[in-house]
Amino acid sequence: MKAFVFPGQGAQFPGMGKDLYENSPLAKELFDKANEILGFNITEIMFEGTVDDLKQTKVTQPAIFLHSVILAKTQKDFKPEMVAGHSLGEFSALVANGALTFEDGLKLVSQRAQAMQKACELQASTMAAIVGLDDATVEEACASIDEVVVPANYNCPGQLVISGSIEGIDKACEILTEKGAKRALKLVVGGAFHSPLMEPAREELAAAIEATTVSAPICPVYQNVNAQPVSDPAVIKENLIAQLTAPVKWTQTVENMLKDGATSFTEIGPGKVLQGLIKKVDRKAETAGIDSYVAE
Repeated sequence: MKAFVFPGQGAQFPGMGKDLYENSPLAKELFDKANEILGFNITEIMFEGTVDDLKQTKVTQPAIFLHSVILAKTQKDFKPEMVAGHSLGEFSALVANGALTFEDGLKLVSQRAQAMQKACELQASTMAAIVGLDDATVEEACASIDEVVVPANYNCPGQLVISGSIEGIDKACEILTEKGAKRALKLVVGGAFHSPLMEPAREELAAAIEATTVSAPICPVYQNVNAQPVSDPAVIKENLIAQLTAPVKWTQTVENMLKDGATSFTEIGPGKVLQGLIKKVDRKAETAGIDSYVAE
């Protein structure tokens, strides 16, 4: 079975999507429509902007979503049998499998980005990558700290990102280094994503998701919060709302997709991060990537 996976925040790059715009009439139409929906010229920033321009919260998430979704829509005979996306990438996956329309997906991603930015401004917070320890050790260390600090991204065996208050993350990094972590590296991010500190954003986005139509998808989506295949629109909505404050179970998602018969994984969108993570879950897994225009 062919699995398609979609990247999250951090994979953006200057010039992203320009080749699509210049070579595909469908891509041009969708990018132009995106400018209208967002109310600003995101294509100009994507095609001509700097690394710093692309780091703006209102730009980063829609840019990655647009690059991924438009790449999928311009593929000849795009027929996914299972999909998944990492954090933000879950929205791309839901458009690719027909659960969300392009327009609704983009509106939700834009609202998500702005809601997360507001939540980040309410309290100083951050994230850290912990490398070289098993999940249970990291979970126990987080639970022992009298601050907000939780597992946020189960990326692959031996790599878990934690999220929380700055004090909590500092304490956790200290404890986990003592416990033998190869690395406990604070990340350059705007806040504590996928933690209880995103509750204000979750509440704001919940109303928008509830008001959006989710259709029966053409194939199951393996959602971040439970790593399980979901096709019921009501459950998709529930999981999408829970996603902002719950951890991304990427390791478990890849394991379940393999168990359910995935024979190949194609990453659609910028970068190769997910291909690398999938190989760390199962080095024999067949992976590929589509990150630029492919002539028919």
